[in-house]
Amino acid sequence: MLAVAVAVGAVLVVRAANDPGFQVRGLPDSGVLNAQAASGSGSGLVVTASEDSALKNAQVRLNGEPVKTRSVNGELVLKHGPLKDGDYELRVAKDGRSPFGSGELSRRFTVDTTAPVLKVADVEANSLNAPATIKGTAKDAAKVTVNGKPVELGPDGTFSVKLKEPSAQVPVVATDEAGNAAKHEVPVTVRRPLLRAAHVSSHGWASDQLRKPVLKLLREGKLNAVQLDIKDELGEIGYKSQVPLAKKIGAAKGYYDAKKAIKKIHDEGGKVVGRIVAFRDPILASASWKEGKRDRVVQTTSGQPYGATTNYGAMSFTNFANKEVRQYHLDLAAEAAELGFDDILYDYIRRPDGKLSELSFPGLGDTSPEDSIAELVAETRPVVRKHGAFLGVSVYGIATTRPREIGQDIDKMAQACDYIAPMIYPSHWNPGEYGVKNPNSQPYDITKRSLADFAKQTKNTSAEIVPWIQDFSLGVSYGNKEVAAQIRGAADNGIKSFLLWNAGVRYHGGALTAIDGS
Repeated sequence: MLAVAVAVGAVLVVRAANDPGFQVRGLPDSGVLNAQAASGSGSGLVVTASEDSALKNAQVRLNGEPVKTRSVNGELVLKHGPLKDGDYELRVAKDGRSPFGSGELSRRFTVDTTAPVLKVADVEANSLNAPATIKGTAKDAAKVTVNGKPVELGPDGTFSVKLKEPSAQVPVVATDEAGNAAKHEVPVTVRRPLLRAAHVSSHGWASDQLRKPVLKLLREGKLNAVQLDIKDELGEIGYKSQVPLAKKIGAAKGYYDAKKAIKKIHDEGGKVVGRIVAFRDPILASASWKEGKRDRVVQTTSGQPYGATTNYGAMSFTNFANKEVRQYHLDLAAEAAELGFDDILYDYIRRPDGKLSELSFPGLGDTSPEDSIAELVAETRPVVRKHGAFLGVSVYGIATTRPREIGQDIDKMAQACDYIAPMIYPSHWNPGEYGVKNPNSQPYDITKRSLADFAKQTKNTSAEIVPWIQDFSLGVSYGNKEVAAQIRGAADNGIKSFLLWNAGVRYHGGALTAIDGS
């Protein structure tokens, strides 16, 4: 009779099935121990006898070598190190002085810790709502599941399955007869099509004077999208959000009707990018501090709200490491995507400026700020993709070279979102950055050189680059020429998409050309 032993840690449990004295527990019917069992997980092998006294002088050998044992509750627990692949014989014998005679138990088994070789082809879909086919090979696998469901295996281990609405990451698991498993999280790449949008605030959308010129650019084909604020720097949500926390703290203002605004933009032939200002949120910070939920707020090392000595103000930044703060933004993103926003674009998804030694993020633990923030981005994408929306992330221009200064790791963010939106405004660079003497007066030079870094850093990811273009004056007067220079600088890096920023929602249409002729 063939029996299989299961090893857990350094513990082995044995019983003999047909022996009048000994019994073995923990040997699989298949006669094969997998990697998990052979490394020491599971119930282990235990030897028992019809009479407890039979175990006192029992001798246990594995391939002829003695195995250490210990007695636990009248059973004999076998202890051994990790077992290598191969064939084994387990023997349990009495030493002759037992009143039960010289009965012996013998069991043979095999250890197989080698997982199937799983290979899955790169997957790219035409749109977020389009089906995608997962193809691959699983050598030596007995079963393969894709997205948790078994798929048919060909004689050579090939498989192919079409998913109607794949998630951003599709789990594929190949398992052999022994139970060894190989697992892959297969990314389904959907590249964000050309995006050219202009920022419109909640109040800007409510104003005919500001809204209509933007829609005119849309009709002229110079833009193909509108970036409409969901939650802004004040923490105000432009529409009447039904997210419970938003309603509780009075953040849902209802300046515009989300469904009507989205329909209007769609009717004009454009997409809608919903901007969520994440962790700069005075409304949530103030309400949380007042309610005694102070861990929602970024603090000083002395436990006070951080920001009192900055331009942002004391109640300015919420704590990205707090579970309730994170869930608030996940809920807002899900709601907006379900309402029909085509993109969700995070802004201020960073830590506040300042020395880390002066900041406290309750709940962060040993995780770095940049890792924690990138994790939230990764958590958000499947939430919005479920409703057919892309996910973008606005980042500082310095993030490619100095990620720790604001907690934005471009490498990790690019793995977790559909596009990166660098804020490379010429007025925000110091003289000499990227070898540009006066960035504010040299918009083409600073744009081209800074975006080259972003293009290089995201080259091996599916994330697109959609830069924010400065369409405002700060220190230097900006008009059609300066805006066009930035767009040209981006294009010379192969970047055709962009987002225009003007806080006052007034844009230089003369800097734009019709998309068909760009």
